Amino acid sequence: LSATASVAMAEVRGCCVVSLSGPQPAGDSWSCSGVVLSREPGLVLCQGAVFAPFLRDGPDAWAQPRALLPEVLQPCLSISVLQPPALGLDASGLRQHEAQLLALVPCSAFQQALAQAFSQAEQWRFGGKEAENDRQALHWFAWLRVPGLDSPKGGWMAWANASSLRKGEVLLVCGSPFGALCPNLFLNTLSKGVVSNLAGQENALILTDACCLPGTEGGGAFLPSPDGPCLVAIIVASFGWKGAEWVELALLCSLSAILHSSASVLDEAGVTMPLVPGRLAAVQAGGRQDPLGWAALVECGAAWGSGVLLAPRLLLTCRHVVEAGGPLHVTPAPGPGRAATVLEGRVVFATKESSPFDVAVVELEESVPGFIPPCLADTFLPGKWPRGYAGCWGSHPLASTSCLPTPGEEVTVVSFGALGRACGPSVTAGVLSSVVAVAGQPVMLQTTCAVHGGSSGGPLISSRSGCLLGIVASNTRDTSTGATYPHLNFCIPITVLQPPIAQYHRTGDPDAFAALNQAGEGVRAAWQLQQQLGPPSKL
Repeated sequence: LSATASVAMAEVRGCCVVSLSGPQPAGDSWSCSGVVLSREPGLVLCQGAVFAPFLRDGPDAWAQPRALLPEVLQPCLSISVLQPPALGLDASGLRQHEAQLLALVPCSAFQQALAQAFSQAEQWRFGGKEAENDRQALHWFAWLRVPGLDSPKGGWMAWANASSLRKGEVLLVCGSPFGALCPNLFLNTLSKGVVSNLAGQENALILTDACCLPGTEGGGAFLPSPDGPCLVAIIVASFGWKGAEWVELALLCSLSAILHSSASVLDEAGVTMPLVPGRLAAVQAGGRQDPLGWAALVECGAAWGSGVLLAPRLLLTCRHVVEAGGPLHVTPAPGPGRAATVLEGRVVFATKESSPFDVAVVELEESVPGFIPPCLADTFLPGKWPRGYAGCWGSHPLASTSCLPTPGEEVTVVSFGALGRACGPSVTAGVLSSVVAVAGQPVMLQTTCAVHGGSSGGPLISSRSGCLLGIVASNTRDTSTGATYPHLNFCIPITVLQPPIAQYHRTGDPDAFAALNQAGEGVRAAWQLQQQLGPPSKL
């Protein structure tokens, strides 16, 4: 906790709010978050879209391929930076400094990654109503000169190259919700999440499930390290929409990509660029298999979802992912020494629509090369493991309650939700908020991980033990508005599926799964209650 507190304090001192206002008394005012990147000289970096209302040429200015200089702005524009006190967090000591725009700079690497990952045909948009028409401004960033931040012993903030980031790594983000609104309450709020996905050259585009609210755009995302926090990215958009679906993942641009695009502008301004840091060593999982390798993209006709591999040729997914029929294609997530390969599969069993368990079992026509099966959270006795299971990354785990789902424990979902095959599987983290049991056996798991359309069938993993706890089945939809709730979702416990899986391994008979259609009234009542709370959004 003390280490986290010191990291948080360093981040708070390095972030700020940027405010813009036109000629008074009727001038418009806009604001966003920012990061103090240098104090020798004083430089602040923020997202460029906040300048949109003050461009002489309006939105057409964003079509320029080069940096925009101060003369593109309307006259008499006032820019200020609000910072916390140098020591402590007393709101009465907030300091405001005048600032001047050095340049608005486009980041081409981020722009290219954005176009590749988020298709216009899928109706992606980011931010609130004000940002719906400003997708063209997402890749623009503003450099501000702030003389009041000059410090002879300042220098550049510690930063990290995003090229070494891995999905699932912890990120701490710092921004000011609602910008300059009530800074005494909201200035430099912290949130914690993970790297959910990566795209583009040297990971120019980053997605995180850390909670970011409107106004935090321009704030910083920090990578904890033994030597202190390192700024790795700038918040571009606090959330997004894919059609009518709310996607609660924040969009970030790597700082290294921004600096690369800004080199000539800073050089002309007489600013010495910081040295590019070495790549941080990737965090290893202590010899464990990467759980990303358990997930697979499942495509059946026009429908698609996720699945979890249990053996080199055996996959679990949800019935509604494959119920449309048609050719079935499975693309396991790429891993070390394994490229993304599309494999054909066939459904050997699917539960009836009347079953409370939305499950399908798929046999692959070919084995996934180099696949190591996951450790399953279970109640099997030692020596009774299904044939073909190697246990927890190469060794048989002891049967114990340590792998069983426990309310409050940290969990992770790996799935192809929202993005499909564009960037490979995404990772979101949360806690196991509830375990619904009937006759002492778990029949439903509820989590706070953010899951979206396409997540169905993806693995739910215990962050504590690394074991597979279940598969994602649905989240919840508001019947009055049609909105889905990414952080309220339901999973089928793997303990429900283990007995038929074991029998299927022994006999090869799909009828081993028939018992899933014969669940008792208590189990049916639990899942029916979930549907009454709001029809599930089939992912």
